[in-house]
Parts: sequence; C-alpha cells; structure tokens
Amino acid sequence: MTEHERQAILATLEQGSAALRDALNGVTEELAGRVPGPGRWSILQCAEHVAVAEDHLFSMITASKQTETPLINEPREAFILTFGADRSTRRESPEDAKPTGRFSNLSEAVQHFLAGRERTIQFVNTNKEDLRSRITLHPLMGTVNCHEILLLMAVHPARHAKQIEEIKAATAG
Repeated sequence: MTEHERQAILATLEQGSAALRDALNGVTEELAGRVPGPGRWSILQCAEHVAVAEDHLFSMITASKQTETPLINEPREAFILTFGADRSTRRESPEDAKPTGRFSNLSEAVQHFLAGRERTIQFVNTNKEDLRSRITLHPLMGTVNCHEILLLMAVHPARHAKQIEEIKAATAG
C-alpha cells in the first residue's frame, strides 16, 4: 500500500467511526433497544453488528493467503468507496455478523467496536505489505484482496450510521 493509500484508508476509517459516533450521540439505552418493526434491527443490534463485523473482517485479513500476483480490481475498490455506505439497496448480513444479543447494552457494543477499530488503525499504520497480494474469501463478494477488506471496514460503520438515523426517526416519540 502506498503512503497515499494508507492515509486515504486511515481518513476513511476515521470518517466511518465518526459517522457512527455522531449517529449514536444522545441515544439512550431505552431508545437503543427499540425495534422499529418486524424484521428490522434496533440501534443496539446495529451497534452489535458493526462491532462483530469489524472483528470478522479483521480476522479475514489475518487469515488471508499470499498470492504471487496481486489481485487488483480498481472498479470494485471504487464501487466499495462509492456505494459501501449506500442504504438504497438492502443487503443481507452474513450469519456470523447478525446480532444475537452479544452485548448487554449500547455502551458495551460501542466500546467493543472502538477497540476493534483501534486495532484496525494500528494495523494500517504498521503494515508494509502489498495487501492486494493477500486474498481472502468474503461471504458476499467472493474472492477479494485485503485492501478491499480494509475499504469495506472503513465504510461499513457509515452505512449503519444511516440505518441508526432511520431507526431513530421510526421510533421517535
């Protein structure tokens, strides 16, 4: 990863974290537990999903395999950055990242996410590998390189920050 790419990923990782923190600002535990309707997630469930997904995606990087030739897919990288946070299309979460009540409250879920995000930032700051030469299998996208996984990790919280805003609007009152 070039220094420019490193700085861009770090900035996007921070933007995703900031979007999530902003969406959660002022959310009470009572509001966090409200479910807006059948088949929809509460704010706490969204926070759990984001925290668990951060761990799961990071584990995909650590379990990735080195390839001789980098897997470069610039259109997919651009797509991830452009549409990764888009909420106009519903996407089904992989089973491993669906909320199951792993956290007893919103604060616990957020702290877990932030600790995971800090680990991710440390990895980006210290890793000197060409992450496009490390591949892994994403449950929805198939074979991807680890640079793409970092891009997914960076934008993922922003997608769910938008979902949290939708839940707040649907459960207000």
